[in-house]
Amino acid sequence: MKSFAVLALAVILAPAALAQHQTFGVNSDASEVRMTLNTTHEVVNGTFHIQSGSIEFDRSAARMSGSVVVLAESGRTGNDSRDKKMNRDILKVDQYTTVSFAPKTYSGTIAPSGDSTIQASGVFTLLGYPHDLTIPMQIHIDGSKATASAQFVVPYVGWGLKNPSFMFWKAENDVAIDLSLVGQVSN
Repeated sequence: MKSFAVLALAVILAPAALAQHQTFGVNSDASEVRMTLNTTHEVVNGTFHIQSGSIEFDRSAARMSGSVVVLAESGRTGNDSRDKKMNRDILKVDQYTTVSFAPKTYSGTIAPSGDSTIQASGVFTLLGYPHDLTIPMQIHIDGSKATASAQFVVPYVGWGLKNPSFMFWKAENDVAIDLSLVGQVSN
């Protein structure tokens, strides 16, 4: 009788335990990365294409794994010569084809549905070098549909990238990133 009770309890609790571990599959066509770089003469806005993304998260242990991968050469600012210089001299896309963020842990609570705010901590890889980064994220889950958005700053010059400033045109050493992910959540 005791073993039946243990088995019954395991059957009842198993769906709840499985629901704690989920995967957020990113739809790369519906998601994007926007960047803003302030300069002395203009504000440079651009977009990058997300190549792929899949994040596994565990609600019971605040762990994450997976990555969001951005195609480095996809950056577009509306100025072809600036984009060529960005790709060649700053992002060095011939050597480093992607930029990525691989979350490892998070603080906060991811609700099974509705809105949540977390701090995702992980490794941001740029020009092949890993950098620890914590990103504030807003998450919305509605059934199997999910979105995640984040606004954060990348200190690109501090991380070894070249500042594009020349003569009287000066760019800041940090770039603002606005990340918008759309996808599906599954168990």
